[in-house]
Amino acid sequence: MHIFICDDDTKFSLHLKSILVSFFENNSINPPEIIIYNNGEDLLKDPKSKDIVFLDIELPEENGIDIGNKLKQKNKNTIIFIITSHYQYLDEAMRFHVFRYLTKPLEKQRIFKNMKDALSLYNSTITKISIETKDGIFIVLSSDILFIEADARRTIVHTVAADYISIHNINYWLNHLPMPCFFQSHRSFIVNLEHISSFDHSLIYIQNNQHKAYLARRKYTHFRNTFLLYLESKR
Repeated sequence: MHIFICDDDTKFSLHLKSILVSFFENNSINPPEIIIYNNGEDLLKDPKSKDIVFLDIELPEENGIDIGNKLKQKNKNTIIFIITSHYQYLDEAMRFHVFRYLTKPLEKQRIFKNMKDALSLYNSTITKISIETKDGIFIVLSSDILFIEADARRTIVHTVAADYISIHNINYWLNHLPMPCFFQSHRSFIVNLEHISSFDHSLIYIQNNQHKAYLARRKYTHFRNTFLLYLESKR
C-alpha cells in the first residue's frame, strides 16, 4: 500500500503524516510508505500505485479537482480524501467519487475513524477471487466481477474482461464473495453494487446499462436500502 499527501503547505503535510503514522501504530499495523508532494503534477508522475491520496484543493498550477479526476481515470479504486477549508468545491469533488471531504484544521480522531473505513474499502477492492472452470482456474479482482448468473445448469461469472462458466453453483458464490459489495437480488443473480447504473422494481441495470439482472419484488426494499447505504459509505 502507498499513501500520498499532496498539499503545498509542507508543515500541514508533515502534521498529517504524523497522524497517519500514529493511526497505524495504535492499530498495531506497520505504517505503509507515506509520500508527500507539494503539487499535483509530481504526484501524477510518481509510478507507485495511488492507493490512498489526501489531496488539497488549492494547489499550484492544476487544482485538486483536476488532479483527482486524473487519478480516478488511471485507477477507479484510488481512495481520495479531499482536504480544504472551502466548501464551494464539494459538488465538483463528489463528481469523481471522493471518499471523504475533510476540512482544516484536522481532527485526529476523525482521521482515525475515516482511515479505518478507508482500509476496509481498500481491502475489499484488492481481494482476489479464483474462478474454477472446466478449462482451468482464473484469478480476478472481486471488484472486477459485474454479476453472477445462474442460467439453466450453468453458473456464469460476468467480469469486466470476460465471462467464465464456473463449476460451482450460485450458493457457493454466496459464501465466497466479499459482502457487502455483493447482493443476491434474485435466486438466479448476485450483483456487484459497485457496477450498478440504475434499477427499478424488477430489473437492475449494470455497467452503464450494458447488462441487466432480475430483482425479486420481495427483495426490492432490502436491495434499495442496501444500495443507498453502500453509496453513502463511498462518499
